[in-house]
Amino acid sequence: MSRPTTTKPAARLRGDVITLPAAELPTRWYNVLPDLPAPLAPPLSPATGKPVTPDELGRIFPPQLIEQEMSQERFIAIPEEVLDILAMWRPTPLVRARRLEAALGTPARIYYKHEGVSPTGSHKPNTAVPQAYFNKQHGIQRLSTETGAGQWGSALAFATRMFGMTCRVFMVRVSYDQKPYRRTFMRLFGAEVFPSPSPHTASGRAILESAPDSPGSLGIAISEAVEEAAGRPDTNYALGSVLNHVLLHQTVIGQEAKRQLEMVGERPDFIFGCHGGGSNFGGLALPFVPEIMAGASIRAIAVEPDGCPSLTRGRYAFDYGDTAKLTPMVRMYTLGHDFIPPASHAGGLRYHGASPIVSALLNAGAIGAEAVAQGDVFRCAELFAHTEGIVPAPESAHAVAAVVRKAAELREEGREATILFSLSGHGLFDLGAYEAYLDGRLGDQGDQGEAIAAALAALPDVRP
Repeated sequence: MSRPTTTKPAARLRGDVITLPAAELPTRWYNVLPDLPAPLAPPLSPATGKPVTPDELGRIFPPQLIEQEMSQERFIAIPEEVLDILAMWRPTPLVRARRLEAALGTPARIYYKHEGVSPTGSHKPNTAVPQAYFNKQHGIQRLSTETGAGQWGSALAFATRMFGMTCRVFMVRVSYDQKPYRRTFMRLFGAEVFPSPSPHTASGRAILESAPDSPGSLGIAISEAVEEAAGRPDTNYALGSVLNHVLLHQTVIGQEAKRQLEMVGERPDFIFGCHGGGSNFGGLALPFVPEIMAGASIRAIAVEPDGCPSLTRGRYAFDYGDTAKLTPMVRMYTLGHDFIPPASHAGGLRYHGASPIVSALLNAGAIGAEAVAQGDVFRCAELFAHTEGIVPAPESAHAVAAVVRKAAELREEGREATILFSLSGHGLFDLGAYEAYLDGRLGDQGDQGEAIAAALAALPDVRP
């Protein structure tokens, strides 16, 4: 649905860039829950093992987000105050990657949705803005959160500043050390930023006592942020991925992309998005789910690092969303809440679990998943920079690597196809990773089989 206008401008094509007018900014979020193959299993309380109650969730979330988390309404209106901020950069462009196509010699037509044009350089503000808004409406003045590579922390710092709020960010230690300018960016918008595990929380101190040199993980950082929110009445918790309402907010991406492809007479045969918790992939792919469920020949594929292969090597089971077991247990693909991924330059993808929505679709065979090696990711990112002129975030480059692989397959088959992928963010704060790649200091992460097996052995004993 588009914002009302007297005269509806057409989408504009400038070379290979397809832009929508501001009037076509989506005014509703698409909720996939009514269109899933089967209802999601309810989250279970970590205290009782029974379905979590609204009162329990209300300790760290505002009622509007709890309602969105459970809603069966197919479309949910976006508040005007949120639209006013989203309109600072949305709709985002859809770009035909002709130079990449030519370099690959492929008959495939490749399009990317460029989410790196947002104020913070990624797709993350799409949910940070509404989360800050609904918390402010509920009287909350302060938010706590985790961040991996810093994209989510940057987005929440921006969003809380827009609404006159403050935030505290627990940044995974390995990324905290690798990306100092992300820390500066967050501080510029008024956020407090601490490396995780930290001495500021009981869960952080427990990790430091047992593993003083821990590189951290998103699971640990989530524990710290939840503990912080639960201990202060003026503070709520904001999550950058995984939960239903987060993916809901991100569906503006796919809604716009569908419209932009329609303007050039295209429909995707393949959809790719990098996957850590599921917000980026879900934001692009979920608006296509009704067509997929109706039998359309659209293959949506989530792409993850082979060092943290939640979807491709995880188990579909109930597990905690964090390391300290403070969050509800949800049914998802998981490597185990104790799994600590190896240090990598794609910090936003180092999560042990996955969105229950994405997990349910994968378990039903409605979508696919594949893992890529770090070396291939950076080689393909370099090719993308050379051809399309954009340095992708290492997370986004996972999708680029999968697209390059698919385009090569289509070349060998001599088959045309339309490929859509999400360029979820730029990599201008990630040049340390590219320096390591160019200097030959960045390799693959090795097989994580033993660590995965050990973590899976510690899954909670829950029968679905």
